[in-house]
Formats: sequence, C-alpha cells, structure tokens
Amino acid sequence: IAFSLPEHDSDDDSYEVLDLTEYARRHHWWNRLFGRSSGPIVEKYSVATQIVMGGVTGWCAGFLFQKVGKLAATAVGGGFLLLQIASHSGYVQVDWKRVEKDVNKAKKQLKKRANKAAPEINTLIEESTEFIKQNIVVSSGFVGGFLLGLAS
Repeated sequence: IAFSLPEHDSDDDSYEVLDLTEYARRHHWWNRLFGRSSGPIVEKYSVATQIVMGGVTGWCAGFLFQKVGKLAATAVGGGFLLLQIASHSGYVQVDWKRVEKDVNKAKKQLKKRANKAAPEINTLIEESTEFIKQNIVVSSGFVGGFLLGLAS
C-alpha cells in the first residue's frame, strides 16, 4: 500500500510516495508486536511444523464450516417448509408476482454493486495469491485440513 503525501519543501503539486509496509517494518512498535523476523512463515518454522499448523487450522475451519452450513441449511429449509405449509393451509397468502418483482429488483442492485466492487475484489485476490505463494506449505496444509474437516 502506498500513499502520496505532499512534500513540505516545495510549493508545486509534487508528492512523495510512502510505502507503508516498509515504514511499518522499520519502526519499533512493529518489531515489539510481531518480532524481528515477521516475514513469511517459511522463514520461521520447519516444513513439518508448517504442514501441521496449516492442517490443524484447516481442519478446524472445515469442521466449523460444515456445522454452520448444516445449521443454516436446516434453518432456511425449515423456514421455507413452514411457509409452504402455512400458505397451503390458508394462513398466509403469498403474492408471487410481487416476490418475483422484488427479486428481480434485488438482482439489478446486486449487479450494480458488484460492478463497483470489482477493483477491490481484484486487489484482494492479488494479495491472497501473493500470501499463498509466500506460504505455500502452510496453505496446502490448510486446504488439506479444510477438506478433512468438511468430510468429518
């Protein structure tokens, strides 16, 4: 991340570029918080330790994802089932044309927002890809553990 700051020496509109990642690495608070070698995980731990760390965190994430997914699916499915039973019994009358109109309106709004968010999403994808490249062993352990957590 780089920000442009106005230079104090000149009166024209020239700017100095400040790289915040380098700035943070040079300052003491960063070193006290994260340690002197706060670079990629590859520099700190052995390959076996990285695989175990990635696998355990991946398994935990996959297991929680599976449980939350089941709970969400049960809630949505149960709510839809109750709505259908209430509609069929005459307790609730659903105006399906209005529902369709509202859904189409929501789709249009989502498309507009998705087009506006595209640059931020591309930046996030690039940063994630760079992190995965720097920490490939931990990342592969995480993916394996995640898949095992989903299966268990």
